[in-house]
Amino acid sequence: MPNADAPTDEAFNAATRRVLERTNRLAACTDHDTGLSRPFCSPAMDDAHRLLSGWMTVGGMDVRVDAAGNLIGRRGADSAQRALLIGSHLDTVVNAGRYDGTLGVLLGLAVGELCEQAGLALPFSLDVIGFSEEEGIRYQTPYIGSRAITGDFRSGDPLLERLDNDGVRMADALAAFGCDHRELSSAAYGADEVVAFVEPHIEQGPVLEQRALPLGVVRGVVGQTRAYFRFSGQTGHAGTVPMDARLDPMPVAARFVAAVEDTARSRAGTLATVGRLEVFPNVANVIPEEVGVRLDLRHADDAQRESAFVDIHRAAMAIAAERGIECRLEWVEQQPATRCDPALAETLSECVAAEGINPLTMTSGAGHDAVVMASRFPSALLFLRCGGGISHHPDESVTAEDIGVSLRVLWRFVASLAGREPSAKATAADPV
Repeated sequence: MPNADAPTDEAFNAATRRVLERTNRLAACTDHDTGLSRPFCSPAMDDAHRLLSGWMTVGGMDVRVDAAGNLIGRRGADSAQRALLIGSHLDTVVNAGRYDGTLGVLLGLAVGELCEQAGLALPFSLDVIGFSEEEGIRYQTPYIGSRAITGDFRSGDPLLERLDNDGVRMADALAAFGCDHRELSSAAYGADEVVAFVEPHIEQGPVLEQRALPLGVVRGVVGQTRAYFRFSGQTGHAGTVPMDARLDPMPVAARFVAAVEDTARSRAGTLATVGRLEVFPNVANVIPEEVGVRLDLRHADDAQRESAFVDIHRAAMAIAAERGIECRLEWVEQQPATRCDPALAETLSECVAAEGINPLTMTSGAGHDAVVMASRFPSALLFLRCGGGISHHPDESVTAEDIGVSLRVLWRFVASLAGREPSAKATAADPV
């Protein structure tokens, strides 16, 4: 290890306990009494920022919130230095688990604290980032925070005019959160300002548990298509309109959902999900006027995913036409498959192996902020085992032992990168 001994076992154990305690405290930052729900620019997010800002400040970090609502704590004040970025997202789905996203931010904070405690002089700044939005829940679009960091979300972006379910514009939500969307360009890091980005994240699947492994190194992330289909018919009274006189979009939407599943099952490696229906007027004794269908389509091969979407779109139009129902494809978002930086993945694998663990390489079926970050910066993604592969649910779980070993691996990773940076830039960290 360059210019410092590794932290003691007790230091790693204490850091593990802090991560668990902080995870539990952040889980109390929610907008709903019945479960964890922390949307973009919400009161719950503001509460989470206050907690994290306090921990970062006590740990000697300079803390700021950028124009996109990302919370950033920096260790190392030399603005001429490049920065190693560690983190994940702080927003959640509705009725979420407490580890998705949040754990990656807290692991980054813990590693920074360990670096300072051990006196590891880093030749770069260490920026711990809590991304403001990754899930795409409030405004039906993901990666708002990471897109701002990469410079892909700027003032004037049409997304700023998008409305949430309460009719609040994204620009107004940012303003209410204390962020000026006119300054979005200031949130971007230049490519020459970043050493690398690493995102620790729970796997959200069962592979690591099935292999009896605590960690996995991600080599790539599948591509994703998100789309919204609207089926429009004619409303009417459920008790007075004969069946043969109806223009009911609900049976059409139901057949379309079945067609989506059939398409995915007929194509190896394709994952297709309809996770949301929007029914208007959504009354039990009224024939619907419109049904909106939200599609999530994924594949590791972009050509295969795009071909599957063509088939799904054709099916939607054909099923609707057969019943005299109008079908509109209202929006489509494409995220190509992503490859993590090979050199960083190899370094992570070496750090995992150094802890006596088989460095399993994996492909992620879920999207992560690393997908967007990899478009501009060398990026790596480290998976932690989660109980039963359960995620996006209150039963999400991670063991203290797995958190502990992930901290050791991330420490090795940071120290390894520090040893490769030019030593002339190194500045000694102040002891706690």
